Amino acid sequence: MKQNISNEPIYDARALGKGKMLTLGLQHMFAMFGATVLVPAITGLSVSATLLFAGFGTLLFHVLTKMKVPAFLGSSFAFIGGYAAITQLGTSEAYGLSMQESLPYACLGVFFAGLVYFVLAGLFAAFGTQRVMRYFPPIVTGPIIIAIGLTLSGSAIQNCNQNWWIALVALAIIISCNIWGKGMVRIIPVLLGVVGSYFVAACFGLVDFSPVADAAWLGIPFEWGNTAFSVFSNPNWSLIIAAIIAIVPISLATMIEHIGDMCAISSTVGTNFLEKPGLHRTLMGDGLATSLASLFGAPANTTYGENTGVLNITKVFDPRVIRIAAVFAIILSFCPKFAALIQVMPAATIGGVSLILYGMISAIGVRNVVDNKVDLTISRNLIIAAVILVLAIGVKYGANDAISIGFTSLSGLAVAAIVGILLNAILPGKDYEFGANKRADMTVHFGGGTRNPNWRQEHPEAAKL
Repeated sequence: MKQNISNEPIYDARALGKGKMLTLGLQHMFAMFGATVLVPAITGLSVSATLLFAGFGTLLFHVLTKMKVPAFLGSSFAFIGGYAAITQLGTSEAYGLSMQESLPYACLGVFFAGLVYFVLAGLFAAFGTQRVMRYFPPIVTGPIIIAIGLTLSGSAIQNCNQNWWIALVALAIIISCNIWGKGMVRIIPVLLGVVGSYFVAACFGLVDFSPVADAAWLGIPFEWGNTAFSVFSNPNWSLIIAAIIAIVPISLATMIEHIGDMCAISSTVGTNFLEKPGLHRTLMGDGLATSLASLFGAPANTTYGENTGVLNITKVFDPRVIRIAAVFAIILSFCPKFAALIQVMPAATIGGVSLILYGMISAIGVRNVVDNKVDLTISRNLIIAAVILVLAIGVKYGANDAISIGFTSLSGLAVAAIVGILLNAILPGKDYEFGANKRADMTVHFGGGTRNPNWRQEHPEAAKL
């Protein structure tokens, strides 16, 4: 047993024995489970492929980070808006595709978004963190994050309309667990909300379990028709370009999220992972895992705050425990019966979870602006925020979800992100410096749950900033 920088006991997993290590691995898997399977449930992507590449992506991340960083990579919520935008565009009269035919195009866009991580990793390695981050200040990323949640809000209400009572059960459980829960209950409120609402719906006969009964116990986690490769059997180049342009800018926000997650894990463990193995390695691991997952029809990956919370509770920081969780996820991905169980989940359950989830995404954007003390009395800041919000939300609800430019279409989020970055670069008065406010740099997070729940108590000097 050792101690971290806060003089708290930390444990070597090897000293706990194989049985406890396996149990700790299972706990980490269940911590990420609710949020990870929720993304394919919302988007229509494969649950089995999601679990496979969450596990495989985590192992790949560990290899690229020299087996040092105890991080689990699960489904990212930040790209949900991108998937929705491209499926809506693909199913429009202009393209005439089904939802399942449109999803591979969105996955192709996410593939290129993952490659952007390598560009930023190279910039970090060449120029350092502070000089690169000045182009992605909170006045740009904050409003974009706010817009992501607001543009998704309509789909949450549509799902809730299927059965508001079932949706409210999910909402009530999540709020109760998050506010009054203790230990693991507070770490997995989304999972408990899904299970509780699902159970109530099943008790009232609102779930058809026949697809579950028909599904096999063992099977391949993905199908060729659901992969990004299938696009090129009969490609629609206009939709391919639209997907790339619409989704790639979202990576700007998720890379900020990644940096915040690395700060949170470093703070929890008491080791500066931003220096060793370095942000360039963690970014490459996250980006490669995202690109690989998207090629096979799985959602984009991101480092998970739920698992950071588990690290804080158990004080077991050995990365091998995370790798055990990854192996469990891979094993579970080969069970189609489990995937069918997720697919028959009531839409109202998804709606209830999404209701708070999308709102929290927007709230995180607000917190990013507040914690960084962005001065909205300054005209340049007010203009940038206003243009981003109006473009993102206005295009979504007032221009058929996209703006046609030449031979392609851009989603509101894509237009807002591009314009916001350009305005920040052109307008005078840039004053953002990454690293000047430790707490603020850690506020961006889309993982789907809580960060280290005792962060304020453990780091009062940073919480006061």
